[in-house]
Amino acid sequence: MVLERPGSPLVEADRSEPEPGPGQLLLDVAACGVCRTDLHLLDGEVDVPRLPIVPGHQIVGRVIKAGPGAGVHPGRRVGVPWLGWTCGSCRFCLSGRENLCVRARFTGRDIHGGYAERSVADVRYCLRLPDELDDVDAAPLLCGGLIGYRALRFAGDAERLGLYGFGAAAHLIAQVAVWQGREVFAFTRAGDEDGQAFARSLGAAWAGASGEAPPEPLDAAIVFAPVGALVLDALRACDRGGTVICAGIHMSDLPPIPYADLWQERSVRSVANLTRRDGEEFLGLAPQVPVRSQVTRYPLEAANEALDDLRHGRFEGAAVLEIA
Repeated sequence: MVLERPGSPLVEADRSEPEPGPGQLLLDVAACGVCRTDLHLLDGEVDVPRLPIVPGHQIVGRVIKAGPGAGVHPGRRVGVPWLGWTCGSCRFCLSGRENLCVRARFTGRDIHGGYAERSVADVRYCLRLPDELDDVDAAPLLCGGLIGYRALRFAGDAERLGLYGFGAAAHLIAQVAVWQGREVFAFTRAGDEDGQAFARSLGAAWAGASGEAPPEPLDAAIVFAPVGALVLDALRACDRGGTVICAGIHMSDLPPIPYADLWQERSVRSVANLTRRDGEEFLGLAPQVPVRSQVTRYPLEAANEALDDLRHGRFEGAAVLEIA
């Protein structure tokens, strides 16, 4: 499935089988998660420098062939996340911040992704996956799980954690937070009783509508929904010293923030991309919790349907394309 231009649905296309170059792996794709970032690309809210492009950056696949120097045997199962290549030489890469690499390339945006039967990936950014998870269950961990985990790290030792937008990422990271002994407070669209019940079923201490005051002030809040106004809601729900973490790649503009809402050492920060360390830590932790994905499955040819269902909130948890 190919994105030919923003604002248009994906189209089916026949592509010749790619050949792995030096340090690359050719993968037989088994599953690929459907992410809100894919919607941002489709809608032109995130720049797409290469068109046409095969979207998809939560790839689970098995190695068919390794390019020169890749050193991986056929048959190994790997996961491919959003960050698909870095230069290794800029000041960010050299200081352990490869997620901020100035020449980074991203899977499904700069590099053809996993809405396809075959995909090529840089061996450096192919992650080992827990054996306990099948292909479909593993796919959502590669973006929602990883970016949620990075955001959770930025929350520090917050005991009372708010999650704004209870979708693919939040439903995964809520499980980790509860396992760590934190109290989770879930915020959904007003009237989304099913979403609130879903959050409580995963251990949330409270669930309500965005804009409502939680029963206790928060130590930190993670905003997953791409709605800038929620940042101010989250900030006002935080106690003194609280932190609001914006976990999306795109968000509508933030409203003016009165200084009184920021005072008392409250802070707002963003999360950008991920590092291999994030991937290794989270995928090592996931079987211990254990993290379980709530998944709605679609065949590859129904990618547009899956994206539309995501846009309109027609499922709980995550969507995954199964590649026959």
